[in-house]
Amino acid sequence: MQKTKAVDGASRALRDVWKVGRKPAEIVLRLELIQRPDGERAPLTRLVLPRGIALRFYLLALFEAQCRLGVNEPWANDRPLTGVGSWSDFIAIDGAYHSASGTYMSDTKQERTGADLRVRQVKSSLDTLEKLGPERALAVVPRAKNGGRRLYEQFSLMKEGGRGGHQTPDAYTVPAPHWSARTIAVPTNFFLMGWVQVLNPSEIATWLTLRTLSQWAREQHAETGVYLYGKARKEDFGLRRDAWEDGCNMLRNFGLLRHARASALDADPTKSPFLDLVDYFAREMRERYEPYRWQVIDQRLNEDAMKICMKELTLRKKQLEFAAEQRTQGKKPWTN
Repeated sequence: MQKTKAVDGASRALRDVWKVGRKPAEIVLRLELIQRPDGERAPLTRLVLPRGIALRFYLLALFEAQCRLGVNEPWANDRPLTGVGSWSDFIAIDGAYHSASGTYMSDTKQERTGADLRVRQVKSSLDTLEKLGPERALAVVPRAKNGGRRLYEQFSLMKEGGRGGHQTPDAYTVPAPHWSARTIAVPTNFFLMGWVQVLNPSEIATWLTLRTLSQWAREQHAETGVYLYGKARKEDFGLRRDAWEDGCNMLRNFGLLRHARASALDADPTKSPFLDLVDYFAREMRERYEPYRWQVIDQRLNEDAMKICMKELTLRKKQLEFAAEQRTQGKKPWTN
């Protein structure tokens, strides 16, 4: 993604859509995407998958809809799968890239151009969104009249809760940003600055869950932070412990999240988000008895996601290398 500037290209295409459209400051999501009122597993966690970009594509489709449509306007696709400003133009490919040939190695061991692989990922995402189930599908792809090929370019987008159980599908409409409508708001820069491209599905799911909690309890979030006990995390939001903990750690490293502390939420997050190792192990001991309290920080969303990602991953690599070197010398990595 860094070598080919894939995130820059996808973000540029999204900015073009935003500029010629309604220029929303926030993208509004119905809560059913994150937590279902009937207690069933929400679509969000069904899309935390080891392969594919289905969650990313669905969020990008909601972004595109809200740039184009007003509140309660029904969604209809008028965008092609390929070409400038197409659906595939919104995707940053993260596959293995061979610079000499200018091709990507797909999971089928075939070499594909960037355009081919982006279209393939879009189609695979639509398949995944449709296969969530007859009532839970987040997209519907029609077939040709003879029952043959799937007409991906004519796909329909469903509301965040899925297609529904009626004969008429619950097609997507833009929700109003009001708590009574059970919605949460996501800053537009999550899309425009590349964060939707660089975060993996578990990190996105964790971030959206914490964002939901922060908007449910705004005063508590600002003063002491929000948290999730294991039972609520699993039963209310359907997040596994490993995905939650890994997601929180990486979001913290990227500066999108912090341990609750007594300072303004709009403070400039210039300090490196990494804890020193002594503080880290002290907090690990406390984690046995009570959950971390978190605060969601939006300032970092205004910065280039790819640059921050590379900076923090490089720093983490150096820390791991240092710790490994210390271990070979028989030293504890957090001592001088």
